[in-house]
Amino acid sequence: MFDTHCHLNFKRFKKNLDEVISRASKAGVTKIVIPGTDVTSSKKAIEVADQHEGLYAAVGIHPHHAAKYLESSLIISPLRHNVGDPLPEGGAISRSPLKREYPKSSQARRMGAGCSEQILKLIQDDIKIIETLLIHPKVVAVGEVGMDRHVYEETKYKDYSVDERFIKIQRDLLSFQIQLAIRHKKSLILHNREAKSDVLPILEKNWDVRLVQHSVFHCCEADVELLDFAKKHDMFIGVDGDVTYDKQKQDFIKVVPLEMLVVETDSPFILPEPLKSQRKYPNEPAHIKYIIEEVARLKEMSVDEVIKITTENGEQLFSL
Repeated sequence: MFDTHCHLNFKRFKKNLDEVISRASKAGVTKIVIPGTDVTSSKKAIEVADQHEGLYAAVGIHPHHAAKYLESSLIISPLRHNVGDPLPEGGAISRSPLKREYPKSSQARRMGAGCSEQILKLIQDDIKIIETLLIHPKVVAVGEVGMDRHVYEETKYKDYSVDERFIKIQRDLLSFQIQLAIRHKKSLILHNREAKSDVLPILEKNWDVRLVQHSVFHCCEADVELLDFAKKHDMFIGVDGDVTYDKQKQDFIKVVPLEMLVVETDSPFILPEPLKSQRKYPNEPAHIKYIIEEVARLKEMSVDEVIKITTENGEQLFSL
């Protein structure tokens, strides 16, 4: 079995990581991809993957962490560089393409003339770091990247707000990271939550043949428009633990061709049934069997056949 999306790099697994990996192996999990969500977790993903056979990393900045670059006193104006244009030769993102003008409020002016440049530098520096991480042999993808308009009840960002400033940075981060995946011939792990009207145009504008069969809608929403886009562009669809209890997701997976499906636990999140009702948190890779069993039930196929095809799909997705 292949868990194509599992956050073993998160603090939830810090104390018992070896036990979690051992249980996954005993359950029959042979491969795991660990996505980053920011610079720190991307580095941790590589660290974990580098120490274990069959584990691989993805690196990237999750759309939620676009909030890091925002200050309530700053208003983002359009890029001088056209988002979606090719990156500079050599793949490095120089100061020029990312340069912005940040009109300042009175509060920002009080903070000093360098405030807007400081925000710009944070964005630029993080993207450059992500790019340097892509050369590691255990890194198979750029991810988890995308768009997210969901309003989270809990977040570490004090001034977190899903406003157009926040969405603007998300769009820019996604476009630049898609270009990194293309330039460095890496797969692409796409996060989309309540934001298909943002994600699909950005994907269409930045699409490249190198993403064909090497990109996935992670934890794909039950949406026919997303499925149609995935079919048109030969993408994969990620199915998670919610398929074991969400009727809408079950109906959706019934119409997704098995040849497009990859299975993912998204551990430590999205605990499948029956573990969800038993409150046996956190989720972990060994639990992927519950997802596979549900897919087999929905598809009226054998578990072994679903394991075989979804594992092959994951290997195709990440060139493994």
